[in-house]
Amino acid sequence: MELELRHLRILCALADLGSVGRAAVAVGATQPAMSTQLRRIERMFGEPLFLRSGTGVELTPHGLEVVAQAREVLARADNLGRRPATPPVRTLRLGAINTPALPGLLARLRGAMPDLRVVVINEYATGDLVTLLENDQLDVALGADYPGRELALSPGLAHRAIVTEPTFVALPPDHRLAHHTEVPLSELSGDAWFVTPDDGAGWPGVFYAACRAAGFTPDTVHEVMALDQLEAMIFQGMGVTAVQPTHRASDRMLIRPLAGTPIWFRHLLLWRTDSPCGDVADALHHYVTGAYRDLIAHAPHYQAWATRHYAAPRP
Repeated sequence: MELELRHLRILCALADLGSVGRAAVAVGATQPAMSTQLRRIERMFGEPLFLRSGTGVELTPHGLEVVAQAREVLARADNLGRRPATPPVRTLRLGAINTPALPGLLARLRGAMPDLRVVVINEYATGDLVTLLENDQLDVALGADYPGRELALSPGLAHRAIVTEPTFVALPPDHRLAHHTEVPLSELSGDAWFVTPDDGAGWPGVFYAACRAAGFTPDTVHEVMALDQLEAMIFQGMGVTAVQPTHRASDRMLIRPLAGTPIWFRHLLLWRTDSPCGDVADALHHYVTGAYRDLIAHAPHYQAWATRHYAAPRP
């Protein structure tokens, strides 16, 4: 006699039900046929697997071992050919302002969390991102505020600083102050300025406040949003503009720190505390911080500033 899967099912039914009669019903056999099969199985193993009594059957110590192995074999047989269940794909609704760290963050997420589907919603203003978070239209967001003008958030939102960075200035290559290592803001009082619109978090208020502290109000201000056009206009000598320190310089535009660092900018990670994806906030912070470090590595003017001031950008 060769042992078959049906014999293992008989043993398991007997062990589970404790009765030859009940086990026979469970496997669709008669009680005499079940008793005959059990005797044949036990002869093959060379010793009893069950103890018989007036109340039913009970496993012997050897029977316990055999039935445990039988359950493993049956479980493997039942799963034969079945593919592992595909883990559910979670969707992360990620909002972001125009932050240069976004591409690096997305690349890191793709490699580290392939089961996470990221939907990106770009907004110009951090204030708009906060509204979307509060209305449950986003799970997390990359936004910003300014030291001294920190965002006021509702209880359902949490935030964590990514980095606080100095604000630099972009100049045309032939600007009169191009030779300066750091440019005093007051020396730019006569220049036209390109200024981006209200971001709902404090800009351009912090810019005008810094200008007033430097003793002037800009005479000519152009409001712009198209950064690709901005570089061309700066190259043509039409004005200067405030930029993030990770912005890359080119032969058409110089990047210089502002002396005394009159304007600071804080990158933020914001998220809904009740979001199903809220558990990835720590990982997101880790990855976006790494993406920001990569940006610094490609911004020599930023590295030089940090070296002169004996510290990396404030956390």
